[in-house]
Amino acid sequence: MELSDTGRALFQSLLEQVSPALAPDDTLYKFVAAVAIATVALLVYIVVRLLVKFYAERLIKRTTNGWDDALLEHGFFTRLVHLAPALTIFILTPVLMEEDGWLHGLLLKTSLLYMMYTALLTIFALLSTLEDMYNASYLANRASITGFIQVGKLMFSIIVLLLSISIIIERNPLIILSGLTALAAVLLLIFRDTILGFVAGIQIAANRMFKNGDWIQLTKYEVDGEIQEIGLTNVKVQNWDMTISTLPTYSLTNEAVKNWRGMEESGGRRIKRAIYIDIHSIKLCDNAMLERFGKIRYLSEYIDKKLNELRAYHKDYNIDETDLLNSRRLTNIGTFRTYLQNYLSKHPKVNQSLTYMVRQLPPNELGLPLELYCFSVEKSWTHYETVQAEIFDHVLAMLDTFDLRAYQRDSHVVLSNASEKPTIRVPANPQ
Repeated sequence: MELSDTGRALFQSLLEQVSPALAPDDTLYKFVAAVAIATVALLVYIVVRLLVKFYAERLIKRTTNGWDDALLEHGFFTRLVHLAPALTIFILTPVLMEEDGWLHGLLLKTSLLYMMYTALLTIFALLSTLEDMYNASYLANRASITGFIQVGKLMFSIIVLLLSISIIIERNPLIILSGLTALAAVLLLIFRDTILGFVAGIQIAANRMFKNGDWIQLTKYEVDGEIQEIGLTNVKVQNWDMTISTLPTYSLTNEAVKNWRGMEESGGRRIKRAIYIDIHSIKLCDNAMLERFGKIRYLSEYIDKKLNELRAYHKDYNIDETDLLNSRRLTNIGTFRTYLQNYLSKHPKVNQSLTYMVRQLPPNELGLPLELYCFSVEKSWTHYETVQAEIFDHVLAMLDTFDLRAYQRDSHVVLSNASEKPTIRVPANPQ
């Protein structure tokens, strides 16, 4: 109290040099005192800001630590500077003004609000720095904390908001909080997405379901791309056409989502594609065909083995090999399937430790599907497509070697019977 009286007396003596009639309870005195407080606060802010800029920032840039650079980038120090003018107003107001004045209360409330919101923005900068440091660590590959950081910011914002209201209306914040319980249903409706996103964020982090950089597909929202950010209420995904999709966070746990992380962490990316063989081109192999097939590197051992098995079978059952009705013979489609199986087993871009096979699918109106199933060691999109194209280029080119044809639906192609080759019907009046 003595300091306040001394301060007011000193300030009043200074004002008497200009206007001797001014008293502490005069409106003009209060106005001049308020201007003086604001001026001193501004000068304090400028001085502290310059000190931080020319000394603290330079010192931070010289260090090798990453956390202080992150603090500087998020404006931690520039926000912290605002505490100096807020404290100046808070300290000088009781010194220069009487407590019963309305301007005294206004300035004190303003300084308290100023300090609280400065502290809130400083905490935001700390949390953002924590998020950056976490994302730069190996732990970010396991789970994202963006949602939890946003929850922390939301909680601090609610606390500051309640304290601000209590300061303005001069009531206990617990009384305000108890009054909000009556609006619980409305609050639940307003913060529905926030609550659902927070619960989903806990599930995602606890089960390590998704993280930034994961390639996901979500058919319902037509999403196909990499996760950029998992927030409290929204998830940002950059699609492969470079568009950005934003979807609710809880959709990652409530909807069917395909995550390609398993493929990226495994030894290969799956190739699963079939070609349709014209059924009319499938036939038994004669001696000339077998002799020709036996010269193929991937088939020579197979042909010798199968011929020996067939000779032993015919001998055991006394079957003449020229008897087409009772003898066993190789087919061009079966031999081609074995060729492709051996081809995949020697391909340098096919992962041999994962499943690879060539299989027949049920025939349909398009022919006999012959499916290649394997895993490419190249997992990036462009390299994967190149490997897949090279494999099927070779498959299609080798069909003629085995007297096979791929089915291709052409409206102008007519087969008169199964034994004839396709003929082309020319239009009557070609243009």
